[in-house]
Amino acid sequence: MFRTLEGNFKAKDVIAFLQALKRHFRGKKLILVWDRLPAHKAKLTTQYLVAQRSWLSMEWLPAYAPDLNPVELVWGHSKGTTLANQAIEDLDDVADALRRGLRSVTARLGFSFLRHAGLSFG
Repeated sequence: MFRTLEGNFKAKDVIAFLQALKRHFRGKKLILVWDRLPAHKAKLTTQYLVAQRSWLSMEWLPAYAPDLNPVELVWGHSKGTTLANQAIEDLDDVADALRRGLRSVTARLGFSFLRHAGLSFG
């Protein structure tokens, strides 16, 4: 799942996204693998995460580790395929192209990004 936003993500935006994840995965437990985005570390976000421990746990990536972050591989793939040579008139065009690109990332390809980042999964 992903969300686009004009401007920078703030703590309230991160919390809204986490609330959407909770609704989408209805009662399942999730583990977030997070980078050090300031909105991820914000006091408001931290307070929210503490209250969500029954279904949500978190693992932090090292301070600067794009090679360990599978999301960076997904973005790189999208930039090199769907977004490459894309005629862009406004932010909506970027968001539409990005949605198409991310839809093309299959579960198999997504798992390859996890493997490349050195993350194991069951």
